[in-house]
Amino acid sequence: MEGSSFAARSVQLSFVAIVAGAWYLASETGSVSRLFLPPPREVIAAIERLVATQAFWSAVTVTLTTITKAFVIALVAGVLTGYVLTRSKLAMRVIEPVLSGLFTIPITLFLPMFILFFGIGAGSKVAYGATYAFFPIALNTIAAFSKAEERYLRAARSMGAGAWDCFRHVLLPGAMPVLITGMRIGFFICFASVLGGETISSVAGVGRNIALAAELMEPARMYAWIMFVILTSVTLNMVVYSVENRIRSR
Repeated sequence: MEGSSFAARSVQLSFVAIVAGAWYLASETGSVSRLFLPPPREVIAAIERLVATQAFWSAVTVTLTTITKAFVIALVAGVLTGYVLTRSKLAMRVIEPVLSGLFTIPITLFLPMFILFFGIGAGSKVAYGATYAFFPIALNTIAAFSKAEERYLRAARSMGAGAWDCFRHVLLPGAMPVLITGMRIGFFICFASVLGGETISSVAGVGRNIALAAELMEPARMYAWIMFVILTSVTLNMVVYSVENRIRSR
């Protein structure tokens, strides 16, 4: 187990080293214009300047607040919807295919509608991110609770367990691994959709600053924001993946 984990980490670090080396060579040798790909040292210097400004932390706060609101809405709505649907086989047969079909539609097509209804500010990004994240959470909740072993439920009821006891001690523990996976997928879809929405049309946030740097032809600052997003995303993914593995191993 430790050997396979070490091998995986080695491959990951090798990939990062190759990308960084290719970036350095391409920018420093002039094979790619610095307007399109600034050298790593310029991007690192831009990150240091950004982190020292109040505007950076204001933008990060706006984006994190928007993501948090959108994910909480998606989580509550998705889990409740998925669980309620699994209580009826008819509802499962009728509504689950509809949810699956809607999830295949690029929600980005409807971003102008969200902006029309909720404005150009954070409200439209909350609605957009929550809508996008709702579907994987709901579908994974349906998959999690619909696979509950009926014999375990019958055994619990035969020992006097009520509806709440069955949910707490039988349904939820069995569904938790799939639920966690749905939450992880939903969170990162929410993360990406909020940032994408901010980049396309917004007045504040990390995505807006990326778009603004591109409009002002400041590639080093634009890449600095992008690097911050990548590092944040990778760090969050590692944390969530670790928590997911801990829950699965119980």
